[in-house]
Amino acid sequence: MGLTVNDVERFEAARPRLEAIAYRLLGSASEAEDAVQDTFLRWQAADVARVEVPEAWLTKVLTNLCLNQLTSARARRETYVGEWLPEPLFAGDPMLGPADTAEQRESVSYAVLVVMERLSPNERAVYVLREAFDYPHREIAEILDLTESASQQIFHRAKKHVADGRTRTEIDGAEARRIVEEFLAAATSGRTEPLVRLLTGDAVAIGDGGGKVPARARAFEGAVAVAAFLRGLFKPGIAKRKMVGGSPDVYATTANGAPAVVAVVDGRVVGVMCLEVTPDGITAFRNQVNPDKLERATRHWAATEHGAPLLRSML
Repeated sequence: MGLTVNDVERFEAARPRLEAIAYRLLGSASEAEDAVQDTFLRWQAADVARVEVPEAWLTKVLTNLCLNQLTSARARRETYVGEWLPEPLFAGDPMLGPADTAEQRESVSYAVLVVMERLSPNERAVYVLREAFDYPHREIAEILDLTESASQQIFHRAKKHVADGRTRTEIDGAEARRIVEEFLAAATSGRTEPLVRLLTGDAVAIGDGGGKVPARARAFEGAVAVAAFLRGLFKPGIAKRKMVGGSPDVYATTANGAPAVVAVVDGRVVGVMCLEVTPDGITAFRNQVNPDKLERATRHWAATEHGAPLLRSML
C-alpha cells in the first residue's frame, strides 16, 4: 500500500528536524540529505498505519542509518587525503536546527563538530539527541536499544569529552564581523606581528582540500607558525588565482555560529575559514576548501543577501 498525501506531509513536516539531527551526527550536509532520503524510502516501504508514534519511528530509523554511516565513514577517513573537516553551514541554513539555548547552538558549532569526531558513534548519537534536541534518556534508550542508565552514562561521558576539547564563547553577528575585519586587516598587513597579537599561543590552522584543492596535510601549530601561514595565504599570487578559478572577493559572515571568512569567485564559494575565538584570542582557523563540501554553502550564498565584500579580488 502506497503512502497517502497525509503520510507524505507528515514526513515532510519532520524533514527539517531529521536533517538537523543527521547533520550533527555526520558533519556533512550532503550525507545528511542522503540519510534523510533513505529514511523516507523506509517510511515509504513501511506499514505506516501501524506506526504509533511517527516522530519516534523516523528518528530511530534515521539515527541507526547515521550510526552505520559513521562506522563506514571512519574507515573512509583513514584514506582521506589530508585533514578531514566538517561541512560548514551559514547562518540561516535550516539544517543548523534549533538554536534556542546555548547548548543547542554549541552542539552545531564547528569546534564541537570537530571534537565529536573523537567520540564513538553511540556517544555522538546520545550527545546530539540529548544536548541538541532534548530527548529524554528513556526515548534515547529506545532509539539506540540501550538501557536508560546506559544512555545517561554515555551522555555524561560524551559531554565531558566535548567540554574538555573546547572553551565556550558565544558571539553575535556584529561581534563576528568586527573580529573578521580585525583579522583581515592583520592578515593583509604583510607582517606577522599584528596576527600574532590576535592569536593564542597554542593556535592552530587546519585546511581540508580533500585532495582536490592543495591544503597542508598537517595542521600549523603555535602562534608564530600560524601567523606566518596566514600572512602567506592572504598574499596575492597568480598560482592562487589559478587554484580557485579566479580572483576571489572576501566577505565576513558566520558559519555554524562562529565568525567566518568566505572567499567567493563568480558567485561560487571557494573557501570558508571558521575562526574559533576564546577570551584570550583566536585559537583555531579551520579552512574548508574541498569543493565537494561547499556546494550547499554556494547554494545558500546565492539565495541570501550578504552585503559588500571586505576585500575585492583578494588574490
